[in-house]
Amino acid sequence: MKDHWDYKTIIEPFRIKSVEAIPLLERRDRERALDRAGHNLFELLADEVTIDLLTDSGTGAMSATQWAALMLGDETYAGSRSFQRLRAVVHRMTGIEHIFPVHQGRAAERIIASTMLGPGRVVLSNTHFDTTRANIEQAGATALDLPEPYGPRDTADFKGNTDLPLLKAALIEHGPAVAMVLVTLTNNAAGGQPVSMANLKATRALCDTHGVPLFLDAARFAENAWFIREREGGFDTWAIPDIVRAMFNLADGFTMSAKKDGIVNIGGLLACRDDAMATGFRNQLILGEGFPTYGGLAGRDIEAMAVGLEEAMDVGYLRYRSRSIAYFVEGLESVGVPCVQPAGGHAVFIDCGALLPHIPKDQFPGQALGAALYLEGGIRGVEVGSLMFPGSKLELLRLAVPRRVYTQAHINYVIEVAERVVARKDSIRGYRIVEEPPFLRHFTARLTPA
Repeated sequence: MKDHWDYKTIIEPFRIKSVEAIPLLERRDRERALDRAGHNLFELLADEVTIDLLTDSGTGAMSATQWAALMLGDETYAGSRSFQRLRAVVHRMTGIEHIFPVHQGRAAERIIASTMLGPGRVVLSNTHFDTTRANIEQAGATALDLPEPYGPRDTADFKGNTDLPLLKAALIEHGPAVAMVLVTLTNNAAGGQPVSMANLKATRALCDTHGVPLFLDAARFAENAWFIREREGGFDTWAIPDIVRAMFNLADGFTMSAKKDGIVNIGGLLACRDDAMATGFRNQLILGEGFPTYGGLAGRDIEAMAVGLEEAMDVGYLRYRSRSIAYFVEGLESVGVPCVQPAGGHAVFIDCGALLPHIPKDQFPGQALGAALYLEGGIRGVEVGSLMFPGSKLELLRLAVPRRVYTQAHINYVIEVAERVVARKDSIRGYRIVEEPPFLRHFTARLTPA
Protein backbone atom coordinates (compact mmCIF):
# COMPACT_ATOMS: atom_id res chain seq x y z
CA MET A 1 0.00 0.00 0.00
CA LYS A 2 1.20 3.51 -0.79
CA ASP A 3 1.94 5.87 2.06
CA HIS A 4 -0.41 8.86 2.03
CA TRP A 5 2.40 11.33 1.27
CA ASP A 6 3.19 9.56 -2.03
CA TYR A 7 -0.05 10.73 -3.62
CA LYS A 8 -0.18 13.85 -5.78
CA THR A 9 -2.88 15.38 -3.60
CA ILE A 10 -1.45 16.74 -0.37
CA ILE A 11 -3.53 15.80 2.66
CA GLU A 12 -3.20 18.23 5.54
CA PRO A 13 -2.51 16.41 8.85
CA PHE A 14 -5.31 18.36 10.54
CA ARG A 15 -8.98 19.22 10.13
CA ILE A 16 -10.28 22.74 9.60
CA LYS A 17 -12.41 23.72 12.58
CA SER A 18 -12.82 27.44 12.00
CA VAL A 19 -12.88 29.59 8.86
CA GLU A 20 -12.14 33.21 8.04
CA ALA A 21 -13.42 35.16 5.05
CA ILE A 22 -10.80 36.52 2.64
CA PRO A 23 -11.16 39.69 0.53
CA LEU A 24 -11.86 39.42 -3.20
CA LEU A 25 -11.30 42.87 -4.70
CA GLU A 26 -11.79 44.05 -8.26
CA ARG A 27 -8.62 44.92 -10.17
CA ARG A 28 -9.44 48.64 -10.16
CA ASP A 29 -9.62 48.53 -6.36
CA ARG A 30 -6.24 46.82 -6.18
CA GLU A 31 -4.77 49.47 -8.47
CA ARG A 32 -6.00 52.21 -6.16
CA ALA A 33 -4.72 50.36 -3.10
CA LEU A 34 -1.24 49.86 -4.57
CA ASP A 35 -1.01 53.50 -5.58
CA ARG A 36 -2.09 54.65 -2.10
CA ALA A 37 0.52 52.32 -0.57
CA GLY A 38 3.33 53.93 -2.57
CA HIS A 39 3.73 50.62 -4.44
CA ASN A 40 5.07 49.07 -1.22
CA LEU A 41 3.25 45.82 -0.45
CA PHE A 42 3.95 46.26 3.29
CA GLU A 43 1.68 49.32 3.23
CA LEU A 44 -1.37 47.44 1.96
CA LEU A 45 -4.24 46.81 4.36
CA ALA A 46 -5.26 43.27 5.26
CA ASP A 47 -8.67 43.87 3.69
CA GLU A 48 -6.96 44.61 0.37
CA VAL A 49 -5.10 41.28 0.13
CA THR A 50 -6.63 37.99 -1.07
CA ILE A 51 -3.75 35.55 -0.45
CA ASP A 52 -1.20 36.95 1.98
CA LEU A 53 2.25 35.42 1.53
CA LEU A 54 4.16 38.45 2.81
CA THR A 55 5.58 36.49 5.74
CA ASP A 56 5.27 33.29 7.75
CA SER A 57 6.08 35.26 10.91
CA GLY A 58 3.18 35.29 13.37
CA THR A 59 0.67 34.46 10.64
CA GLY A 60 0.21 30.75 11.32
CA ALA A 61 -2.98 29.14 12.63
CA MET A 62 -2.79 27.93 16.22
CA SER A 63 -4.03 24.46 17.04
CA ALA A 64 -6.96 23.55 19.28
CA THR A 65 -4.42 22.53 21.91
CA GLN A 66 -2.76 25.94 21.74
CA TRP A 67 -6.10 27.73 22.04
CA ALA A 68 -6.90 25.60 25.07
CA ALA A 69 -3.50 26.44 26.57
CA LEU A 70 -4.37 30.14 26.42
CA MET A 71 -6.87 29.54 29.21
CA LEU A 72 -4.05 28.26 31.44
CA GLY A 73 -2.08 31.48 31.11
CA ASP A 74 -0.75 32.64 34.45
CA GLU A 75 -0.45 36.44 34.38
CA THR A 76 1.62 36.65 37.56
CA TYR A 77 4.18 39.42 37.05
CA ALA A 78 7.17 37.46 38.38
CA GLY A 79 7.72 33.71 38.47
CA SER A 80 4.57 32.67 36.61
CA ARG A 81 3.62 29.03 36.12
CA SER A 82 3.42 29.65 32.38
CA PHE A 83 7.10 30.60 32.27
CA GLN A 84 8.04 27.48 34.20
CA ARG A 85 6.22 25.35 31.61
CA LEU A 86 7.92 27.17 28.73
CA ARG A 87 11.31 26.89 30.36
CA ALA A 88 10.87 23.13 30.83
CA VAL A 89 10.00 22.68 27.13
CA VAL A 90 12.90 24.81 25.88
CA HIS A 91 15.42 23.24 28.26
CA ARG A 92 14.33 19.78 27.12
CA MET A 93 14.68 20.86 23.48
CA THR A 94 18.04 22.58 23.78
CA GLY A 95 19.80 21.67 27.03
CA ILE A 96 20.55 25.38 27.50
CA GLU A 97 20.19 26.73 31.03
CA HIS A 98 19.51 30.47 30.77
CA ILE A 99 16.23 31.06 28.89
CA PHE A 100 14.51 34.42 28.44
CA PRO A 101 11.18 35.05 26.70
CA VAL A 102 10.96 38.18 24.54
CA HIS A 103 8.13 39.68 22.52
CA GLN A 104 9.72 38.59 19.21
CA GLY A 105 13.05 37.68 17.65
CA ARG A 106 14.30 41.20 16.98
CA ALA A 107 14.06 41.96 20.70
CA ALA A 108 16.57 39.18 21.32
CA GLU A 109 18.79 40.63 18.59
CA ARG A 110 18.58 44.08 20.18
CA ILE A 111 19.60 42.69 23.57
CA ILE A 112 22.60 40.92 22.06
CA ALA A 113 23.58 44.07 20.15
CA SER A 114 23.43 46.21 23.29
CA THR A 115 25.44 43.79 25.45
CA MET A 116 27.97 42.14 23.12
CA LEU A 117 28.46 44.55 20.22
CA GLY A 118 29.72 48.05 19.52
CA PRO A 119 31.95 49.96 17.09
CA GLY A 120 34.70 47.77 15.70
CA ARG A 121 33.05 44.45 16.56
CA VAL A 122 32.22 41.92 13.84
CA VAL A 123 29.54 39.24 13.53
CA LEU A 124 30.07 36.43 11.00
CA SER A 125 27.14 34.49 9.56
CA ASN A 126 26.00 32.19 6.81
CA THR A 127 23.61 35.08 6.02
CA HIS A 128 22.12 37.67 8.36
CA PHE A 129 18.47 38.45 7.83
CA ASP A 130 17.14 41.99 7.70
CA THR A 131 16.40 42.80 11.35
CA THR A 132 19.52 40.94 12.50
CA ARG A 133 21.75 43.02 10.26
CA ALA A 134 19.94 46.22 11.23
CA ASN A 135 20.42 45.62 14.97
CA ILE A 136 24.09 44.78 14.48
CA GLU A 137 24.76 47.86 12.36
CA GLN A 138 22.71 50.09 14.66
CA ALA A 139 25.19 49.14 17.41
CA GLY A 140 28.07 50.27 15.19
CA ALA A 141 29.28 46.72 14.48
CA THR A 142 29.79 44.99 11.13
CA ALA A 143 27.72 42.06 9.84
CA LEU A 144 29.58 39.85 7.35
CA ASP A 145 27.80 37.19 5.29
CA LEU A 146 29.79 34.05 4.39
CA PRO A 147 27.38 31.70 2.57
CA GLU A 148 28.52 28.87 0.36
CA PRO A 149 28.46 30.21 -3.23
CA TYR A 150 25.41 28.57 -4.77
CA GLY A 151 23.26 29.99 -7.54
CA PRO A 152 19.44 30.01 -7.42
CA ARG A 153 19.15 27.00 -9.74
CA ASP A 154 21.84 24.86 -8.12
CA THR A 155 20.29 21.83 -6.46
CA ALA A 156 22.64 21.05 -3.56
CA ASP A 157 20.93 19.64 -0.48
CA PHE A 158 22.28 22.24 1.99
CA LYS A 159 22.58 25.57 0.24
CA GLY A 160 22.22 27.38 3.57
CA ASN A 161 25.66 26.29 4.79
CA THR A 162 28.43 28.60 5.94
CA ASP A 163 31.45 28.74 3.61
CA LEU A 164 34.01 27.17 5.95
CA PRO A 165 37.21 28.38 4.22
CA LEU A 166 35.83 31.93 4.18
CA LEU A 167 34.80 31.61 7.84
CA LYS A 168 38.28 30.44 8.82
CA ALA A 169 39.87 33.32 6.89
CA ALA A 170 37.51 35.86 8.46
CA LEU A 171 38.20 34.56 11.97
CA ILE A 172 41.93 34.97 11.34
CA GLU A 173 41.58 38.38 9.67
CA HIS A 174 39.32 39.98 12.27
CA GLY A 175 40.71 38.13 15.30
CA PRO A 176 39.54 39.55 18.66
CA ALA A 177 37.07 41.86 16.90
CA VAL A 178 34.79 38.90 16.16
CA ALA A 179 32.04 38.97 18.77
CA MET A 180 30.30 35.81 17.59
CA VAL A 181 29.44 33.54 14.71
CA LEU A 182 25.69 33.47 14.05
CA VAL A 183 24.20 30.66 11.95
CA THR A 184 20.69 31.23 10.60
CA LEU A 185 18.46 28.10 10.50
CA THR A 186 17.14 27.85 7.87
CA ASN A 187 19.01 30.40 5.76
CA ASN A 188 16.11 32.69 4.85
CA ALA A 189 17.93 35.27 2.73
CA ALA A 190 19.53 32.48 0.70
CA GLY A 191 16.14 31.05 -0.30
CA GLY A 192 15.01 29.29 2.87
CA GLN A 193 17.76 26.70 2.48
CA PRO A 194 18.87 24.38 5.31
CA VAL A 195 22.20 24.00 7.08
CA SER A 196 23.68 20.52 7.47
CA MET A 197 24.73 19.01 10.78
CA ALA A 198 28.21 18.46 9.36
CA ASN A 199 28.51 22.16 8.52
CA LEU A 200 27.30 23.12 12.00
CA LYS A 201 29.86 20.79 13.60
CA ALA A 202 32.68 22.20 11.46
CA THR A 203 31.57 25.75 12.31
CA ARG A 204 31.61 24.83 15.99
CA ALA A 205 35.15 23.47 15.66
CA LEU A 206 36.37 26.71 14.05
CA CYS A 207 34.70 28.75 16.79
CA ASP A 208 36.43 26.63 19.44
CA THR A 209 39.81 27.08 17.75
CA HIS A 210 39.44 30.86 17.74
CA GLY A 211 37.64 31.24 21.09
CA VAL A 212 34.48 32.71 19.56
CA PRO A 213 30.92 31.89 20.73
CA LEU A 214 28.53 30.23 18.29
CA PHE A 215 24.90 31.40 18.32
CA LEU A 216 21.96 30.14 16.26
CA ASP A 217 19.19 32.23 14.77
CA ALA A 218 16.78 29.35 15.34
CA ALA A 219 13.48 30.75 14.05
CA ARG A 220 13.02 27.72 11.76
CA PHE A 221 14.86 25.11 13.81
CA ALA A 222 12.28 22.35 13.23
CA GLU A 223 12.23 22.76 9.46
CA ASN A 224 16.05 22.64 9.43
CA ALA A 225 15.98 19.45 11.52
CA TRP A 226 13.53 17.90 9.05
CA PHE A 227 15.89 18.55 6.11
CA ILE A 228 18.80 17.03 8.04
CA ARG A 229 16.67 13.93 8.61
CA GLU A 230 15.65 13.72 4.95
CA ARG A 231 18.87 14.74 3.19
CA GLU A 232 21.92 14.09 5.38
CA GLY A 233 23.34 10.62 5.63
CA GLY A 234 23.01 8.85 8.98
CA PHE A 235 20.02 10.83 10.28
CA ASP A 236 17.13 9.11 8.49
CA THR A 237 16.25 7.01 11.56
CA TRP A 238 16.63 9.83 14.08
CA ALA A 239 13.63 11.37 15.82
CA ILE A 240 13.18 15.07 15.09
CA PRO A 241 13.57 16.13 18.78
CA ASP A 242 16.92 14.29 18.87
CA ILE A 243 18.16 16.14 15.80
CA VAL A 244 16.96 19.40 17.30
CA ARG A 245 18.85 18.68 20.52
CA ALA A 246 21.99 17.78 18.54
CA MET A 247 21.86 21.13 16.71
CA PHE A 248 21.47 23.13 19.91
CA ASN A 249 24.20 21.11 21.66
CA LEU A 250 26.64 22.77 19.26
CA ALA A 251 25.60 26.31 20.24
CA ASP A 252 26.54 28.66 23.07
CA GLY A 253 23.16 30.34 22.74
CA PHE A 254 20.40 31.28 20.36
CA THR A 255 17.84 33.83 19.35
CA MET A 256 14.43 32.75 18.11
CA SER A 257 11.35 34.33 16.68
CA ALA A 258 8.74 31.85 17.92
CA LYS A 259 6.38 33.40 15.36
CA LYS A 260 7.85 30.93 12.86
CA ASP A 261 8.43 27.38 14.13
CA GLY A 262 6.83 28.19 17.47
CA ILE A 263 3.58 28.66 15.50
CA VAL A 264 2.38 31.57 17.64
CA ASN A 265 1.21 35.04 16.74
CA ILE A 266 3.70 36.78 19.04
CA GLY A 267 6.73 35.74 21.04
CA GLY A 268 10.40 34.87 20.93
CA LEU A 269 13.33 33.52 22.93
CA LEU A 270 16.89 34.41 23.89
CA ALA A 271 19.08 31.81 25.56
CA CYS A 272 22.71 31.20 26.49
CA ARG A 273 24.92 28.88 28.55
CA ASP A 274 27.34 31.41 30.05
CA ASP A 275 26.40 32.86 33.46
CA ALA A 276 28.02 36.26 32.93
CA MET A 277 26.47 36.63 29.49
CA ALA A 278 23.08 35.74 30.96
CA THR A 279 23.45 38.48 33.57
CA GLY A 280 23.98 41.07 30.84
CA PHE A 281 21.04 39.76 28.85
CA ARG A 282 18.79 39.78 31.92
CA ASN A 283 19.62 43.39 32.75
CA GLN A 284 18.87 44.59 29.24
CA LEU A 285 15.70 42.51 29.06
CA ILE A 286 14.33 44.18 32.19
CA LEU A 287 15.00 47.60 30.65
CA GLY A 288 13.21 46.94 27.39
CA GLU A 289 10.94 43.90 27.68
CA GLY A 290 9.91 43.43 31.31
CA PHE A 291 10.62 40.98 34.10
CA PRO A 292 12.64 37.94 32.90
CA THR A 293 9.76 35.51 33.44
CA TYR A 294 7.40 37.28 31.07
CA GLY A 295 9.66 39.27 28.73
CA GLY A 296 7.01 41.48 27.16
CA LEU A 297 4.47 38.68 26.75
CA ALA A 298 1.20 37.77 28.41
CA GLY A 299 1.17 34.45 30.25
CA ARG A 300 -1.32 33.09 27.73
CA ASP A 301 1.11 33.79 24.87
CA ILE A 302 3.84 31.96 26.76
CA GLU A 303 1.55 28.94 27.23
CA ALA A 304 0.74 28.87 23.49
CA MET A 305 4.45 29.08 22.66
CA ALA A 306 5.29 26.11 24.88
CA VAL A 307 2.72 24.00 23.04
CA GLY A 308 3.65 25.29 19.58
CA LEU A 309 7.35 24.52 19.95
CA GLU A 310 6.53 20.86 20.56
CA GLU A 311 3.90 20.69 17.80
CA ALA A 312 6.46 22.05 15.32
CA MET A 313 8.60 18.95 15.85
CA ASP A 314 5.82 16.52 14.90
CA VAL A 315 7.08 14.43 11.99
CA GLY A 316 3.68 14.27 10.28
CA TYR A 317 3.33 18.04 10.34
CA LEU A 318 6.88 18.57 9.04
CA ARG A 319 6.38 16.04 6.24
CA TYR A 320 3.23 17.89 5.14
CA ARG A 321 4.89 21.28 5.50
CA SER A 322 7.91 20.45 3.33
CA ARG A 323 5.88 18.57 0.73
CA SER A 324 3.39 21.42 0.35
CA ILE A 325 6.22 23.91 -0.31
CA ALA A 326 7.72 21.51 -2.86
CA TYR A 327 4.29 21.24 -4.53
CA PHE A 328 4.15 25.04 -4.72
CA VAL A 329 7.58 25.19 -6.39
CA GLU A 330 6.66 22.44 -8.84
CA GLY A 331 3.46 24.23 -9.79
CA LEU A 332 5.17 27.56 -10.39
CA GLU A 333 7.95 25.93 -12.42
CA SER A 334 5.32 24.21 -14.57
CA VAL A 335 3.91 27.58 -15.68
CA GLY A 336 7.31 29.12 -16.42
CA VAL A 337 8.23 30.71 -13.08
CA PRO A 338 11.89 29.96 -12.16
CA CYS A 339 12.28 29.24 -8.44
CA VAL A 340 15.22 28.72 -6.10
CA GLN A 341 15.97 25.00 -6.05
CA PRO A 342 15.54 22.77 -4.19
CA ALA A 343 12.38 23.83 -2.36
CA GLY A 344 13.00 25.27 1.10
CA GLY A 345 10.93 24.74 4.21
CA HIS A 346 8.77 27.84 4.61
CA ALA A 347 8.54 29.74 1.33
CA VAL A 348 8.89 29.80 -2.42
CA PHE A 349 11.64 32.10 -3.69
CA ILE A 350 11.11 33.23 -7.29
CA ASP A 351 14.25 34.07 -9.27
CA CYS A 352 13.14 37.47 -10.57
CA GLY A 353 16.51 38.19 -12.16
CA ALA A 354 15.93 35.23 -14.47
CA LEU A 355 12.20 35.86 -15.03
CA LEU A 356 12.51 39.61 -15.70
CA PRO A 357 15.96 40.11 -17.25
CA HIS A 358 14.81 43.35 -18.91
CA ILE A 359 14.50 45.06 -15.49
CA PRO A 360 17.90 46.23 -14.14
CA LYS A 361 18.86 45.56 -10.52
CA ASP A 362 18.53 49.21 -9.57
CA GLN A 363 14.86 49.07 -10.62
CA PHE A 364 14.10 46.16 -8.26
CA PRO A 365 12.79 43.25 -10.37
CA GLY A 366 11.56 41.44 -7.23
CA GLN A 367 9.42 44.40 -6.24
CA ALA A 368 8.12 44.66 -9.81
CA LEU A 369 7.00 41.03 -9.86
CA GLY A 370 5.43 41.39 -6.41
CA ALA A 371 3.35 44.33 -7.61
CA ALA A 372 2.33 42.45 -10.75
CA LEU A 373 1.11 39.43 -8.76
CA TYR A 374 -0.87 41.71 -6.48
CA LEU A 375 -2.51 43.59 -9.34
CA GLU A 376 -3.37 40.36 -11.15
CA GLY A 377 -4.79 38.37 -8.26
CA GLY A 378 -4.44 40.09 -4.87
CA ILE A 379 -1.38 38.05 -3.86
CA ARG A 380 1.12 39.69 -1.52
CA GLY A 381 4.75 38.57 -1.29
CA VAL A 382 7.97 40.32 -0.31
CA GLU A 383 11.05 41.31 -2.29
CA VAL A 384 14.31 39.73 -1.08
CA GLY A 385 16.86 41.46 -3.25
CA SER A 386 18.33 44.89 -3.89
CA LEU A 387 15.51 46.73 -2.13
CA MET A 388 15.76 44.71 1.09
CA PHE A 389 19.54 44.18 0.86
CA PRO A 390 21.30 46.92 -1.17
CA GLY A 391 24.00 45.26 -3.25
CA SER A 392 22.37 41.83 -3.08
CA LYS A 393 23.54 39.30 -5.67
CA LEU A 394 20.10 37.67 -5.74
CA GLU A 395 16.89 39.28 -6.99
CA LEU A 396 14.14 37.19 -5.40
CA LEU A 397 10.46 37.45 -4.57
CA ARG A 398 9.57 35.41 -1.50
CA LEU A 399 6.11 33.89 -1.17
CA ALA A 400 6.11 32.78 2.47
CA VAL A 401 3.41 30.27 3.37
CA PRO A 402 1.80 30.75 6.81
CA ARG A 403 1.68 27.53 8.81
CA ARG A 404 -1.62 25.61 8.78
CA VAL A 405 -3.53 28.46 7.07
CA TYR A 406 -3.95 27.89 3.32
CA THR A 407 -5.17 24.74 1.56
CA GLN A 408 -4.00 23.23 -1.70
CA ALA A 409 -6.81 25.09 -3.49
CA HIS A 410 -5.37 28.43 -2.34
CA ILE A 411 -1.93 27.46 -3.63
CA ASN A 412 -3.42 26.38 -6.96
CA TYR A 413 -5.00 29.82 -7.26
CA VAL A 414 -1.61 31.49 -6.75
CA ILE A 415 -0.10 29.27 -9.46
CA GLU A 416 -2.89 30.26 -11.86
CA VAL A 417 -2.34 33.96 -11.16
CA ALA A 418 1.41 33.53 -11.70
CA GLU A 419 0.74 31.89 -15.06
CA ARG A 420 -1.24 34.94 -16.16
CA VAL A 421 1.55 37.26 -15.06
CA VAL A 422 4.17 35.22 -16.92
CA ALA A 423 2.14 35.61 -20.11
CA ARG A 424 2.75 39.38 -20.01
CA LYS A 425 6.10 39.46 -18.22
CA ASP A 426 7.81 41.54 -20.90
CA SER A 427 5.46 44.44 -20.16
CA ILE A 428 6.26 44.57 -16.43
CA ARG A 429 8.15 47.71 -15.44
CA GLY A 430 10.63 48.29 -12.66
CA TYR A 431 10.53 50.82 -9.81
CA ARG A 432 12.51 53.69 -8.37
CA ILE A 433 12.50 54.88 -4.76
CA VAL A 434 11.00 58.29 -4.01
CA GLU A 435 11.23 58.13 -0.21
CA GLU A 436 13.10 55.82 2.18
CA PRO A 437 14.08 55.57 5.88
CA PRO A 438 17.72 55.25 7.03
CA PHE A 439 17.42 51.52 7.81
CA LEU A 440 15.16 48.55 6.94
CA ARG A 441 13.95 50.63 4.03
CA HIS A 442 11.83 47.89 2.47
CA PHE A 443 9.27 48.19 5.27
CA THR A 444 8.25 51.80 4.63
CA ALA A 445 9.89 53.06 1.42
CA ARG A 446 7.62 54.65 -1.17
CA LEU A 447 8.22 53.80 -4.80
CA THR A 448 6.96 54.77 -8.22
CA PRO A 449 7.06 52.92 -11.55
CA ALA A 450 10.32 53.60 -13.39
